[in-house]
Formats: sequence, C-alpha cells, structure tokens
Amino acid sequence: MKRQETSASSMEPRNDRMETSPEEILHVIEMAGESHVGTSKETPLRSDAFDISDDEKIDRIEEKFRDILEILGMDLNDDSLSGTPRRVAKMYVKEVFQGLNPANKPEAKLFDNKYQYGEMLVEKGITLQSYCEHHFVPILGKCHVAYISNGQVVGLSKINRIVKHFAKRPQVQERLTEQIAEELKAVLNTEDVAVYIDAEHLCVSTRGVEDCGSSTVTTHYGGSFQKKSKRKEFLKYISA
Repeated sequence: MKRQETSASSMEPRNDRMETSPEEILHVIEMAGESHVGTSKETPLRSDAFDISDDEKIDRIEEKFRDILEILGMDLNDDSLSGTPRRVAKMYVKEVFQGLNPANKPEAKLFDNKYQYGEMLVEKGITLQSYCEHHFVPILGKCHVAYISNGQVVGLSKINRIVKHFAKRPQVQERLTEQIAEELKAVLNTEDVAVYIDAEHLCVSTRGVEDCGSSTVTTHYGGSFQKKSKRKEFLKYISA
C-alpha cells in the first residue's frame, strides 16, 4: 500500500477589492473539501452544541434523515428501510460521533512510575475508525503512540480510549493527530509524546478519484521525539 505524507493547503487571499460572487465562494468551499483542508486544531463546534439532549438530537436527526431518504426516492414503507432513519440517528449520536461530547472523554488515572522505567513506551496498532468531515464517510487505519514517563504512567487501555474518543467525531486526519498528541501531553504532563497515524480515506477510495491503493500518514513528534535518534527508534518499533 503506498503512502502519502499530507501537508495543509493554503488559499491565496484576493488582493483586489472586487466582491466575491456566491459562485466563487461555493467553488472555494468545494475545493477545500475535495482537498481535505482543515480549518483549525479544534473541532468546529458551535457554542450551543450541547444545549439539547442526546435524545432530542436523535429525534431531530431521524426526522431529517427520513427526509433525505424520501428525496432520494426510497420507499420507507419497506420493512428493510422503515427503521433506517432511527438507526442512523442513534448511530450518529451514540456511536460514531460520540466523541463530540466532552462528557464522553475518558478519565485517565495516573500511577507512579514505581519501576523507574525511563525508556519510551509504545502502544502500536491501535484500531482507528473515524469519519471524514468533508463527505461523512469512514477513515480506517492504525494509530501508533509512544511516550516517555515524566514520573507517572497511565493505564495502557486509556491510550486506546483517548485515540477512540477523538476519532469518534467528524475529522481531518491532521487535526486528529494533533488532538491525540495534545491530550496525551496534558494527561501525562510531558512533551515527550509521539503519534503516527496511517489510514485509508473512503472519500478517496470509494468516490472521486476512487484510488483503493493509497493511504495517508500523519505524525506528531514532541519533546525528545524531535531528536532524530528517538524518531528512528520509534519508527523501528512500529514497523517491526
């Protein structure tokens, strides 16, 4: 499987004072989505995102998704389809996008590093399942994480849960990489954190260019991992 390193794209500002037409604005928005451009390190959420309950969100999404299926011409009286709007609504709120709600963020309890283990700890091959925020189709891959203890350690399963939490929301892979890294740094109170994600984007493989042979790699190297020797050691472990 070939891999491609990603880099953020930038859009050149207009130097003239001419008004931008609605058609030009729509074109820029569409191109940003096709190029998988993210807007910030933070997930774009409105301030009132959690003013209504999960149950109310499910009711509203069910209604809207029913409209979508009807517009597509689907017969919702068919036994196979009749429950689909409700199933999709529950899946969005309770499963694939549960990471949007900060109340669902896993609590990471720290323990003293009684073994005085001072080398890197690597958790490799963490299953990563997310959704592209541009087309709402899956991002599937693996996440590899390493850190060097600053006097305390975290339970291994908590690393997996942190990865899962930030993946369970509409995402851009670069942002996901940074969010996982920043959360681990905050939890572990150390800059010595490395994150490596290798993932397939179904918006690339099942639509658009329809390239089923490529994957996208993003990385974050903090603290000691900015040293070439530490990066090399980390990459050796995850490739073994």
